[in-house]
Amino acid sequence: MESIDVGVLSVLPPVIAIALALITKEVIFSLVLGILSGAAIYSFASGGGIIGVFTTTTDLMISKVADGDNAAMIIFLALLGALVALITRAGGSRAYGIWASRKINNSRSASLVTALLGLLIFIDDYFNCLTVGTVMRPVTDAQKISREKLAYIIDATAAPVCIIAPISSWAASVISYYPTETGITGMEAFIGAIPMNLYAVLTLFMVFYLGLRKNGDYGPMRAAQNRAMTTGVVESPGESSSGGEINAMETSSRGRVTDLLIPVAFLVVFSVFAMLWYGDYWTPLEDGSRKTLFDAFGDTSAGFALALGAFGALFVAFFMFVPRSLISFKEFFAATGQGIKSMTGAIVILTLAWTISGVCRDLLETGRYVAGIVEASKLPVALIPAIMFAVAAALSFSTGTAWGTFGILIPITINICDIVAPHLSIIALSSVMAGSVFGDHCSPISDTTILSSTGAQCNHIEHVSTQIPYAVTVASVCVISYIVSGIVAPLGFGMSILITLPLALLLLLAALLILPKVWVSKKN
Repeated sequence: MESIDVGVLSVLPPVIAIALALITKEVIFSLVLGILSGAAIYSFASGGGIIGVFTTTTDLMISKVADGDNAAMIIFLALLGALVALITRAGGSRAYGIWASRKINNSRSASLVTALLGLLIFIDDYFNCLTVGTVMRPVTDAQKISREKLAYIIDATAAPVCIIAPISSWAASVISYYPTETGITGMEAFIGAIPMNLYAVLTLFMVFYLGLRKNGDYGPMRAAQNRAMTTGVVESPGESSSGGEINAMETSSRGRVTDLLIPVAFLVVFSVFAMLWYGDYWTPLEDGSRKTLFDAFGDTSAGFALALGAFGALFVAFFMFVPRSLISFKEFFAATGQGIKSMTGAIVILTLAWTISGVCRDLLETGRYVAGIVEASKLPVALIPAIMFAVAAALSFSTGTAWGTFGILIPITINICDIVAPHLSIIALSSVMAGSVFGDHCSPISDTTILSSTGAQCNHIEHVSTQIPYAVTVASVCVISYIVSGIVAPLGFGMSILITLPLALLLLLAALLILPKVWVSKKN
């Protein structure tokens, strides 16, 4: 299927999907209608008629599921669900929860440890979301931290961490889109952009600040936290993205903490080694040398590596649990099936999110339409960083993908700056990355947002609706700060950092002190 130019109609499918998701709180229904609206626009514009609406939808969905990386991610989700179910059935989660409740005896330390673990897993955001949720959910439940707050912590330490880590799948994506004729390498530009990637830096600051401060929540998140603290009900209203079957599963009383930690540790180790393997780290190049770690992580296939890592962790779990009679041979495979079943909701939502992203990117060229408007407009030079932040945020939010936004906007932004404002190149690059992460962070159709809900076993729309006020708080500070950075940029990049970054931190701190006093939401 070839893409077509339908003008302003190209933004209709994501608008329909996102608006309906926030209004109806039914994400699958909303995604399906968004996909069908896009397929209808494409079909009638290309002469396919009514039948073409359905053939376009099914063909695109099948192509997305059959895509190697996407299929591997589905397998990884299924295997991870099986691993979580086995650990639960063997009593590992129960033992870990009892142990952690003795060591981590308040909600503040539980929040901080969860955020710290999110910082440590910086290689890939998918891996981050699901691993942090699996390990820390028993701890946060015991300390009466709502699933919405856990999902926020996971989401806020996934993409924001990966986008400022030079060795990560996100860094490799950014560098691959950076123009080669600019005089500096993509890696140099990426590292230089880290201090001005304001959304990532400020989001991480906010996560730890909220973890340290008592009663620092506001808006819908405060209502969720009040529910958890006063009633002990940590789960959000409605069904969670996954995990109902796992929560209802019988568990062994003889499980140990190591029955959780060892399989998860092997999952991490196997996944990292698999990433290096698929990135040809140990394969000699033509000149006899080997790739650097960064190049190997950049060239790897994260989905395949994670699936292989989860498969290896299942082997470890089998030989840990069955010989010790924590689980019988038959129970092992019964629990495996339950775990895979628990991921069905997440897999369906993720598949629909991939499909609507394909509608926007591959069929209707939503990104090119938005980018063309920006490129053709007469932008005040000092406002380029702030405007590119807003455009990247809108594009990433509507398509559900930060990486697709990188591919569209980074070359355009750098080329514009080279012509009209070379001194703004790195700042503008930072603003595009920051805006892309913001849009990806709070979009209901973002795969990272979906996986954060899955890792926390939180209702997806409740996660989105409680997280958006926090994300918008940071984004508002970013817009003001990028305007300032564009004004002071002629003083030099170093001076721009010294002025902009402290200002941004002070503005965010002021907002975090004021908002809990003025925004008290009684309903979640």
